Order: sequence, then C-alpha cells, then structure tokens
Amino acid sequence: MIRRFSLYGFLKNQRYFEPFLILAFLEKGLTFLDIGLLVGFREIWVLVLEIPSGAVADVFGRRRSMIFSFLSYIVSFVLFALASSMALLMTAMFFFAVGDAFRTGTHKAMIFEWLRLENRLDERTQVYGFTRSWSKFGSAISSLVAAALVMISGTFTVIFWLSVVPYILNLINFLGYSKSLEGDGPDEVNLVAAMRLTGRALKESATKARLRGLILESMMLEGVFKVTSGYLQPVLMSLALTLPLMMWDLSADQRGALVVGLVYFLYFLLMGFASQRAHQWAHRLGGEEALTRAMWIGNLVVFLLMGWAIKAGMPALVVVAFIVLGMVQNTFRPAQITRFNKESTADMGATILSIESQSKSLAAAVLAPLLGWTVDKGVSGGELSVSGFWPVAALGASVSALMMLYRLRGK
Repeated sequence: MIRRFSLYGFLKNQRYFEPFLILAFLEKGLTFLDIGLLVGFREIWVLVLEIPSGAVADVFGRRRSMIFSFLSYIVSFVLFALASSMALLMTAMFFFAVGDAFRTGTHKAMIFEWLRLENRLDERTQVYGFTRSWSKFGSAISSLVAAALVMISGTFTVIFWLSVVPYILNLINFLGYSKSLEGDGPDEVNLVAAMRLTGRALKESATKARLRGLILESMMLEGVFKVTSGYLQPVLMSLALTLPLMMWDLSADQRGALVVGLVYFLYFLLMGFASQRAHQWAHRLGGEEALTRAMWIGNLVVFLLMGWAIKAGMPALVVVAFIVLGMVQNTFRPAQITRFNKESTADMGATILSIESQSKSLAAAVLAPLLGWTVDKGVSGGELSVSGFWPVAALGASVSALMMLYRLRGK
C-alpha cells in the first residue's frame, strides 16, 4: 500500500500549471489583487466544505470521497483552460475548492488507518514523510514537463489541458485501495451521522487545548505559506530578465518558462527530500514538538533574510529564501500531521484533519486578497520588479514572530 500511497502523491502533483499559475493569471490580464481575490474565493469555499467533507468521507467512504474529489479537479482544469472572464475563473476555482475539500484530510486518514491496522503507528512521521516526498518529486518532474510545454506552445493554456491525464490515472489507482482503509465508521450511514460526527469533532477541537494549539500553528504557518509561496513565480520572471539567458534566441516568456521550470524542479526536489527526512530531524531534536519549535525559528530567520534581499535588490537570494521556506514547511508538515493524529481517534481521523485544513483556508482567505492588494501597490506600472514584493517578507516575518511569542507564553 505504501507504493500506492506514493503513486497517488506522484500523480496528484502532476499539476503542470502549478509553477505557472500566477503567471497564467497575469497572462489573462489579472492584477495581483484579482489573483488574491480568486485565491480567497477558493479558500472560502474550502472553508465552507472542509469539515462536512471530512465527515462525509468518514461516514460514506473515503475512497468514494477521493474519487469525487478528483472528478471535481478535472472539471476545474478544463474550465481554467477555457476561462476568459473572472466569472468563469471563479467557477473553475469553485470546483478546485471542492476537490481540495474532499481530498485534504481524507487521504492522510487512509494512510494512518493502514498504519493502525498494520500496528505501525510509531512510524507515522516516517511513512507520511516518505509518501509526501513522492508528491514533491512528482511536482519536480511536472515542473520540467510544464516548462517544456510552455516554451514549445508559447502559452500557459496547454498545461491545464495536460493536467487532466494524470488525474484520470489516479482514479484508476484508487480502485486498488483496500476497503479496510475506510476506517471504523458509525453503524448508521447517512447525512445525520455525518452531522453528528462533525459536531463531535468540532467539540473536540474547541474544548481540547492541545488541538486548539495545533490548529492555530497550522493556520499560521501553512496559511501564510499557501499565500506567499506563489509569489516565487513573478520573482523568477524578474530574475530571468537579468540572466545571460537573454543572449539566447528566446522570448521573454520563453526565458521565464525555462528559469521557472528549472528552479521549480530544484524547489520541489528539495521539498521532497526535506519531507522524507522529517522523521530523522524529529529524532535528532527530541521529537515532533522540538522539531516544530525549530521550524518557527527557521521561518522567522528566512523571512527576515528575504526582506533584506528584497530591499537590496537581490532576486537570486529572494529565490533561495523561497526554496528554504519550502523545505522548512515540508519538514514541519509530517511532524504536524503526526501530532494531530496522536490527538484524534480512528473514527474521526479525516474530520479532525479537515478541521486542520479548514483553519489554513481561513487564514489564506483573509490574507490572500490583502497581500495581493499590497503587492499591487508596490509593483508600479505592471513591472515585475523584486522590490515590489516586500509585503511577502513582512507578512511572513510578522506572523512567525507572533507565533514564537505565543509558544513562549503557552509554555
């Protein structure tokens, strides 16, 4: 099953548009505020659907939930390719949100259910980190494929169409999942049971201090990472114009596609290795708790260095900072998921993880439009100058500092 879990991650991350999503939106004539509104719209729908989707998965079946999720993704990819208006882009974002909501906590719950059945729960961080690493390796490969497609076609539209293929293959992969991974659901299988399970999970999250703290940490680190990481793309486009690649017989978009593809390949590759070795860092530092403390310190330092690099006009160093932040987040994630699994029960595993994912969506829904509006103010005349992206570093450093104070106060 570990091979199937890893194959799922590899195919799931064959999103050929991912390294170019913001650039694709800019190509369609959107501003950073428009892009922030689209991201916020998506996250609001994830927020609305996340908890009930986890309960539906726990009650009606996790495999069915995953299949429904991937069908929604496929619809969204097609709409993104066809979209020429904000209304159609928002429709595509809605279907993407449905896919996210029915997927996020569900597959993790299936992995942990398999570990429980195999009496291997002590390997949670290692196994989840390993399967997550294959997601990132998939992203690395998809970055190269996407860059080649953009350079050949001269447009970003083709990458939405191609993303449909691996998602169809993953639907076939799900058919090989064992029924035992559905978990210990309730005896009654209906919407009432899903609502009851949702209520129980919400009560647990609200009354259990440990869960509240974990949710706040995910909300801040993961939510901020979600809204800031996409700004690597325009920074790379700015960097591409300063490199010797200019001497090649390539257009600005083709040079940008080449730089974006190569850097994102390295970016996702290092994220995969970071995820794969998360359990080793946890062991060296004395457990998941110690590891997450170190992650907050690392986050603050890197965002401060990013701010300095932006002020100094050094796009290459800004890119390095983004890459390091990705490695920090992918070291943090397996440890954080293990911490959540220790605080939840087998019958509501997907629901608790959906609440965790919902918290990230809440943070992203609020922060994405605000960050986009602030970046628009800094990027004058549509120029992709690195100096205009200072709000990204300011947001990350501020939240990291506040969370470190919160942790010290809690301790």
